[in-house]
Amino acid sequence: MRITGYRTLTTVQEWGRPVGDANGVFADGVVPVPLVLVDTDEGITGVGLGSHVEVDVLFAAIEGEDPRAVTALYDRMLRETFKAGHAGARFGTIGTLDTALWDIKAQAAGEPLWRLLGGRDRRVPAYASGLDIELTDDELVAIHQEYAAHGIRAAKLKGGLDVDQDRHRLTLVEQVLTEAGRGVRPSLMLDANESLTRKQAVRHVAELERTLDLTWVEEPVRRWDAEGLAVVQRGVRASVASGENLTGLEQYRPLLAAGGLDIVQTAAVHGVTHFLRVAALAHAHDLPVSPVGTTPVGLLHAATAVPNHIVSELQDLRPPTGLSVDLRVEDGAFVLGDSPGLGLRVDAKAITTSRRPHTAAPGGPHVRPEQAGRRLLPASPPSPAANPLPRPRSTPAPS
Repeated sequence: MRITGYRTLTTVQEWGRPVGDANGVFADGVVPVPLVLVDTDEGITGVGLGSHVEVDVLFAAIEGEDPRAVTALYDRMLRETFKAGHAGARFGTIGTLDTALWDIKAQAAGEPLWRLLGGRDRRVPAYASGLDIELTDDELVAIHQEYAAHGIRAAKLKGGLDVDQDRHRLTLVEQVLTEAGRGVRPSLMLDANESLTRKQAVRHVAELERTLDLTWVEEPVRRWDAEGLAVVQRGVRASVASGENLTGLEQYRPLLAAGGLDIVQTAAVHGVTHFLRVAALAHAHDLPVSPVGTTPVGLLHAATAVPNHIVSELQDLRPPTGLSVDLRVEDGAFVLGDSPGLGLRVDAKAITTSRRPHTAAPGGPHVRPEQAGRRLLPASPPSPAANPLPRPRSTPAPS
């Protein structure tokens, strides 16, 4: 079997409401979701969700190769970035192609990826993550009632701007999930998205902990601030989680050496091989691993095969436009199906015919605010009117 070509598409996740975090909001709730389809000479096509920036350069490293040699091809792609570096969107493209190759390998074997990787249990524990900083109280309650109807008993809220507002919102969600769980206390997490300084983070979380029991605080300070993460870790009762924006094992090493992480995270867009390697590194430090992402299907399969996975992020209960996934959410877990590969199918026609115009904008959760980490007083959540959806990168038409 040989790799013969690739196609790129960009679909959207339509939330039907504003989504965002402490850094900004997508007002219309429409978020671009790029993907790559990798073709073979035996008619098997693999799907990867994530960046396709510089895909032509990275694809040259794997073209004509046997896609079943996935981990070797992953390292070939890393070598292509030796001088320029593999950070950012370029690392995401490596992960996208890597996930597509795992999809091909499992399809060729006639097995779902979770079974090919050695998973025993198709169930992957989940927590709710609604990207919810702009929601009203009623909207926040409503979406967590929907999550709760699927058995979810853990939730991560966006915050970090106002401690009183965070306490109020976390308490609302705690009440919803406690009622759904018939009195069993849920797990609550807060994601500050790198919006605080070290001292701000300690004060903010410690104040919340006067009345709430937080399972973890996520990205309280900058992603690379190993010493700062360790300061927060020592200053609060909650665990500290981070890692979704790190690109390569070398970026995890200083954080682990400083004792700054209690929960090691990886992003779905960074690929299956990266997750497996990070999980092994975390396991060597006796730490758990937790994937994050909008449609983390590749890492859900991989999570079944590592000993230290604890829980995976569940964002929207519906897949992006034009995609169908062989999984369901019930009893608080993703339940993976038996379709060969990832169980991910792409309706290219539905994607191309449903394209909607986007308005270019300078703001949004992808742009760090000027005052982030320097606020002396509580800040109001960002207004969606000031942060409409940015224009996604243009991509080649599908063949």
